[in-house]
Amino acid sequence: MAWLRKNLLLVMTVASVILGALLGFALRSTDPSPQTVMLISFPGEILMNMLKLMILPLIVSSLISGLATLDAKSSGRMGSLAIAYYVFTTILAVITGIFLVLTIHPGDPTIKKDLGTGVESRNVSTIDTFLDLIRNMFPENIVQATFQQVQTKYVKVRPKIVKKNDTAYMLGLANGTYDYMKPSVEYVAGMNVLGIIVFTIAFGIVLGQQEGESNVVVRFFATLDKVIMQLVMYIMWYSPIGIMCLIMGKILGIHDLGDTARMLAMYMFTVFMGLAIHSLISLPLIYFLFTRKNPYKYMKGLLQAWITALGTASSSATLPMTFKCLEENLGVDRRVARFVLPVGATINMDGTALYEAVAAIFIAQMNGVSLSLGQVVTVSLTATLASIGAASVPSAGLVTMLLVLTAVGLPVSDVSLIVAVDWLLDRFRTSINVLGDAFGAGIVHHHCKDQLAQIDAEHRIHQNERGSLINDEKHLPIQRDGGYNALPTEETPR
Repeated sequence: MAWLRKNLLLVMTVASVILGALLGFALRSTDPSPQTVMLISFPGEILMNMLKLMILPLIVSSLISGLATLDAKSSGRMGSLAIAYYVFTTILAVITGIFLVLTIHPGDPTIKKDLGTGVESRNVSTIDTFLDLIRNMFPENIVQATFQQVQTKYVKVRPKIVKKNDTAYMLGLANGTYDYMKPSVEYVAGMNVLGIIVFTIAFGIVLGQQEGESNVVVRFFATLDKVIMQLVMYIMWYSPIGIMCLIMGKILGIHDLGDTARMLAMYMFTVFMGLAIHSLISLPLIYFLFTRKNPYKYMKGLLQAWITALGTASSSATLPMTFKCLEENLGVDRRVARFVLPVGATINMDGTALYEAVAAIFIAQMNGVSLSLGQVVTVSLTATLASIGAASVPSAGLVTMLLVLTAVGLPVSDVSLIVAVDWLLDRFRTSINVLGDAFGAGIVHHHCKDQLAQIDAEHRIHQNERGSLINDEKHLPIQRDGGYNALPTEETPR
């Protein structure tokens, strides 16, 4: 009974996933109308809105309050370790996915004929995505970054008419056409999390260098962080209802679930196997090699965050629960968790990178295209870059998939072939993304805990010295000659 009281929220969250799946499949026989499906999904929609509402204040308050208590050397060490881990695990996930999809070979050209195509394409390239990544890191307006991000688009431009020796000429292209596509930058709806994180990290580090002048500001953000986390805990008690409704709505919204699953069974099997290998073998092995601790015991403390990711399909929406699991269940230093996790939720997408590599080669196999070694390497590098640029929101991988397909000359319209099962794969790859972030925080904590303990000891010594000085001042004898702690007299100004 004591265990149940302590883990009631976890039990309710797990039960909501199971119950949502069972009710979803049971209600499919009633053939509900779109209006009914919308009403069933509505509590889940409210949950997602509330969690997304907490993302901005949570990231800002947690990063600033955490980094302001560290020196530049400590934050630099933590940052370099985290980035190195993120890059290594993402590349490892891509290699795992490519190896499996080439070995299992799930692609069959007959699948394309049965499912059909029909997704509107968008002109994208690797260099465009890379430049958009840099642009979003340094937004021109931090307020605008809270609701818009930069994206490259191509617009059709007709050349101007120029005169030479009183004769009019129209500048055309070599292929005989006069119109050409010109890249331009547009702002699209969606929070620019990467830009906010870069600004907040810089703000927190500089704030920590201001000595005593910054105490009031640091206390403000520390208090704000506590308030936001308390609000998040209230939301978490509502999350089982929302997660159950989200899963029911997704299952009811798929019309040809059985036929699609049969045709894409090998593709889904390949993705699930890749995610399982990465989460149960690769990540635990890396954690064990760097910490010499039991990784599966560590994973046990992350169960609630994993279930939340499974229900919400969003790394950012799961962030509050991941904080709670790391700090309360696993004892990870708050400063490490508040620094590593927001960055990881934005740029560390192991599951997404693996999925995009598998999906790109799967589409190539369905089109009867045999990729060369150079094209496979291109897929791996592009999938890694695309996963970093992917927003931590549901189904963002489908958007960045266009980049990977374009890089190797595959038809982007074939993304429609895997849309029908993406809702399910998205939930599992998001849970792997969250697991990878948490393992990274554990590794960084293991290698930085001594340095953080030294900072805490120096801080306590400084506080004790300051307290002793204040205490000594209170007991200093009153001096009538205008010295220290002197009371105002006729000779000393009041």
